Amino acid sequence: MTQDSIPVCQGPDPKPKKPNFEIPPLACDTHAHIFGPESKYGYSPRRGYTPPDASLEDFLRLHAVLGMERGVLTQPSVYGTDNTAMLDAVAREPDRLRAVAAVDESVSDAELERLNAAGVRGIRVNIVDKGGMPFSDMAAVEHMADRIRGFGWHIEVLIHVSDFPDLRKTFARFPVDIVFGHLGYMKTDKGLDNPGFQDFLGLLSDGNCWVKLTGTYRITTLATTPYDDVQPYASALIETAPDRILWGSDWPHPFVKMEMPNDGDLLNMLADFAPDAAMRERILVDNPTVLYGFE
Repeated sequence: MTQDSIPVCQGPDPKPKKPNFEIPPLACDTHAHIFGPESKYGYSPRRGYTPPDASLEDFLRLHAVLGMERGVLTQPSVYGTDNTAMLDAVAREPDRLRAVAAVDESVSDAELERLNAAGVRGIRVNIVDKGGMPFSDMAAVEHMADRIRGFGWHIEVLIHVSDFPDLRKTFARFPVDIVFGHLGYMKTDKGLDNPGFQDFLGLLSDGNCWVKLTGTYRITTLATTPYDDVQPYASALIETAPDRILWGSDWPHPFVKMEMPNDGDLLNMLADFAPDAAMRERILVDNPTVLYGFE
């Protein structure tokens, strides 16, 4: 793919709405990205898309509207294993931000130490997006899990649970917690009884798995919010492991091909998923505090 043929993403809605329910203090958005400017933070030529600029200042303005006081930046595939843009942002807000980095098999122990000191609390393995999988195979990922175990890190995976064979068996043997993005990233029309999703629920019930309620627009079959068809999946996940459910904006929503949703509308869906305020506080505050080591 040439540079000219790499698709360019639309940007987020510039006027996010305030949520229609009370956001508890220290609420955390556990999944967002920082992009650009490209002149300073160049993108990988192996990327599958070109994102809009999305600065730390833009991100903090969004959080001011949504009522978020903490955030977790996740390494996007367009940067490969160059975590510079993300870590520069975390360095500017070290108390309120944590990071999930991308590394490959050649990363040194000294670099892992540096990343830990810089606020990294996990590594991301993205086998869905072009340029996002830095390992040769899942055996190499499992070996990396052994290396990061001492830091108390987790591995965040972006996979389609409906298409991943032996999901529960594969990840149950990992020596660190596993975090799944986008509710398992399975289209809702596959049904709750899909064997992959049921395997996913089984893995979640085993105790070393977490799930992000993110990217609902990536799994819905509907055109606009609220994506009512996502509700049964979110409810099943929350019921299975309420202490290991997280929420994230997925801002600035890279490579969304449908109508761009408003961030306030996306957050409002959490009130549908978890009508009880105490459960929402668990998802927004308690659970991310544990996983990402906020003080």
